Amino acid sequence: MPQPTSQQSASVASSQSAQGTVGWSVAAGWVGLFVLVALVVWFVSLDIRHLVGPDEGRYAEISREMFASGDWVTIRYNALKYFEKPPFHMWVTALGYELFGLGEWQARLAVALSGLLGIGVSMMAARRWFGARAAIFTGLALLAAPMWSVAAHFNTLDMTLAGVMSCVLAFMLMAQHPDASVAARRGWMAACWAAMGVAILTKGLVGIALPGLVLVVYTLVTRDWGLWRRLHLALGAVVMLVITVPWFYLVSVRNPEFLNFFFIHEHWERYTSNIHSRSGPIWYFLPLVIGGFLPWAGMFPRLWTAMRMPAERSEARFRPAMMAGIWAIAIFVFFSLSRSKLPGYIVPVIPALGILAGVALDRVSPRVWGRQLLGMAIVAACGLLASPVVATLNANHIPNSFYRAYAIWVAAAFVVMLVGIVAARLLLRRGVLPSVAVYAMGMYLGFTLALLGHETVGRPASGADIAPQIAQKLTPEMPLYGVQMLDHTLPYYLRHPLTMVGQADELTFGTTVEPQRWVPDIPAFIKLWKNGQPAMAVMTPETYLTLSPTVPMYVVARDWRRVVVTNVPSPAPVATN
Repeated sequence: MPQPTSQQSASVASSQSAQGTVGWSVAAGWVGLFVLVALVVWFVSLDIRHLVGPDEGRYAEISREMFASGDWVTIRYNALKYFEKPPFHMWVTALGYELFGLGEWQARLAVALSGLLGIGVSMMAARRWFGARAAIFTGLALLAAPMWSVAAHFNTLDMTLAGVMSCVLAFMLMAQHPDASVAARRGWMAACWAAMGVAILTKGLVGIALPGLVLVVYTLVTRDWGLWRRLHLALGAVVMLVITVPWFYLVSVRNPEFLNFFFIHEHWERYTSNIHSRSGPIWYFLPLVIGGFLPWAGMFPRLWTAMRMPAERSEARFRPAMMAGIWAIAIFVFFSLSRSKLPGYIVPVIPALGILAGVALDRVSPRVWGRQLLGMAIVAACGLLASPVVATLNANHIPNSFYRAYAIWVAAAFVVMLVGIVAARLLLRRGVLPSVAVYAMGMYLGFTLALLGHETVGRPASGADIAPQIAQKLTPEMPLYGVQMLDHTLPYYLRHPLTMVGQADELTFGTTVEPQRWVPDIPAFIKLWKNGQPAMAVMTPETYLTLSPTVPMYVVARDWRRVVVTNVPSPAPVATN
């Protein structure tokens, strides 16, 4: 058999090299298209829905009042002092208003950027410890997890905190890598402490309490006592204090009542008591984590295996997967034991689960992944069949007709998920990675579709539709009373704060320290209403039916949940010949 000549061998090698280059170009093109679609959907969907209450309207309005007043120290909501949370989230939102103007996507920009930041730093840490492939899987896991991608499109402090906390975890992992130089470790730990400082400025002492709890549990489990010597505690304390002290000092000097309310009422009493009526059973967060990480719920046993695997390098005493697992478990237990529970509290566990999912997916076989696809296909099919149940709901004082419209969107979302699962199954022959990528995109688009469809429920509850009618008659100097009703969205759309009447709701602290800024009861309100100064008031239909027979009220606008009235009759139309 004749041997190939050197010229023939060179030709074959050149052909193989060209094919390899073409293959990489095609792969890079698909990756670029995937990232482009994900980013376009991520940012375009910010502006499609109206703001809903309470959180979205509240933090949009607080930031607007900060932007309008120029006071970035004393936080106010409806012109009353509001010290339940620190200012970082509102600072970022107000800065967005400064740069891009007032709007719904600007109000959600802080959480959208926090979500992307969390994906990016989690991928960075996963790549450092487990390789590029695991990093890609980590990013896909977070993109497809509804408690991450959907939460990153609701204007709440929980998502901003979760994005910052993901930096705390990622920077800690980067600092503990055995190949990190002394300078690099010091730099990463300084960044970790800085992130904890920002977390404190986002939602208070949980910014340091949660990482501290994780470190204590981790060292007890692994007996890696040397970790504490690698934390650069002195440098970290200085960095964190430089970030946090200026605002705490300024707000305390200007508002002596701040310290007791913020640290005692909003931290100790909130965690240890049911003062805010937000209690829940010990298992409250379990279905939220399963549902919030639903596309990967079938991988939970493998996440546990990934968490317990030893370090791949013998000189690496630090165990990054164990740290990620303890991060998720410790935070879950911490909030489960709290007497105050809200769904958003648990969002900071998701980046740690994403890293573990990235490690597990990197080691999964095509056969096992095929079973995961089959399991999720069954879940999605059951969801599609059960979607008509949404049309029967009548919850949270929202009329059933709105839920009937939303049921169509829910069904469409499950259809998109099923299409993604089928496509992922067909692509499995090309490898696990492309299959997981298509699956993750299908989940991401499906959950995003369900989010956008929520407008059918959220928009009627928002004040956006009736705000233009009110704005035609509301002048900047006119009082706008909230009669036994705190409307969380109308003030933002009107660019006009409420003056509370009769019930202070969550503004009780503000009305206590500034009683001149509210009206304590209905008789006092009626006296002001009749004093001749033009004014407007928003109230429930029930309150309107109670007051209107005896108090002069002229309806300006109304919907199913609010009536807006004025004390000045509209001028009679001018007759024309």
